[in-house]
Amino acid sequence: MKRHTASLLSTIALLSIALPAIAAVPPHKGKPAGHAAKTASTPAIPAGPPPTAPLAVAGMAAPPLLPAQAAYVLMDAETGAVIAEKSPNLAWPPASLTKLMTAYLVYQAIAHGTLKLDQTVPVSDAAWHTGGSRMFISPGMTVTVDQLLHGLIIDSGNDAAVALAQAVAGSRASFVGLMNHEAAALHLTGTHYVNVDGLPDPTLRTTALDVALLSRAIVTKYPAYLKISVHKHYTFDKIRQRSWNPVLFRDPTVDGLKTGRTNEAGHCIDATSVRNNRRLIAVVLGGPSWVTSTNDIEALLDYGYQFYTDATVVSAGRIVGSMPVPDDQVTSIPVAAAHDVVMTVPTIAAKNFKTVVTYDTPPKTAIAKGATVGTITVSAEGKVIASVPAVAMASDQPAGFITRMERALKRAL
Repeated sequence: MKRHTASLLSTIALLSIALPAIAAVPPHKGKPAGHAAKTASTPAIPAGPPPTAPLAVAGMAAPPLLPAQAAYVLMDAETGAVIAEKSPNLAWPPASLTKLMTAYLVYQAIAHGTLKLDQTVPVSDAAWHTGGSRMFISPGMTVTVDQLLHGLIIDSGNDAAVALAQAVAGSRASFVGLMNHEAAALHLTGTHYVNVDGLPDPTLRTTALDVALLSRAIVTKYPAYLKISVHKHYTFDKIRQRSWNPVLFRDPTVDGLKTGRTNEAGHCIDATSVRNNRRLIAVVLGGPSWVTSTNDIEALLDYGYQFYTDATVVSAGRIVGSMPVPDDQVTSIPVAAAHDVVMTVPTIAAKNFKTVVTYDTPPKTAIAKGATVGTITVSAEGKVIASVPAVAMASDQPAGFITRMERALKRAL
């Protein structure tokens, strides 16, 4: 009987996928509530402060307003710098953006060797009966971790989320505990999980900043996620489903990450793009439609790529000054940055850095090569953008007899 029910569901899914698109952005598949294309009132957008660009300098273009979004964050994936933000710490229902953490923990288990991509996972009744969007697994099926990850990321399958959670932790409750533990480890201070799939719950909350931080952790630690999220379709058990991510169909530079949709959450998109070898992450929460949220994601990405760049503001080993030393040592010691500093900076300031070295009081003992002797501060357009320890590039040596005599004579005169 179970198999017959699954077949009926499969037929329904195939029919829903075949429906023609009715908007410029490809619609989702008419799935049940939980990630549903269900007619509903738009969530109320709370009044809040206007968007800001934390790295901006004088003369910069203002960040996009995006009034239809409750919150947004635009982040540079390499540096972690927030380029633009609107209500970044506003508590908001994540809907299926919850599955970002589900996927993160699955990839973590694979990295630790407790789970394998080709490992077969049993499908429980709990997974089979999970509501909302589905990849349509059922008990008795042979399904692998890799297939479930595709169903989780592309189809946004709640059934896949439950099956994976049980494979990793034994139960959904135990997995939720792992989710909240990892959220704390990643400093997602505005996030609280109560389930593995994002189905509505009044205590399930996240923020735009936390979604961006988690997304950066995924693309940094587990880039294999993007090998799946880049796909526009996935076929399992002869059911071909379209990706929930509408930005994939608009922008060829986008290769992930996830979307979420409930009546309470609105149309939430977490997208990442690579242009000119630079990756940005854009998150919008609470949009009134997929079209609007897609347009707003594109506005954020365009703003970030046009007005900001990643620059090496200080290079390790490049001499930036000379430290004076006591008279009984050499005249000065060359200093440089302890390490490279790559920063996200406004494009208009990228070639106008000002570097200042502040020296510590010279020790009475000898200075060893590599010792910290001060601080290098980098500013642009009057705004400090980076500080890094200054280190000695050579050891000091005792001055020769003649040099010491010459110095003494100068002091006497």
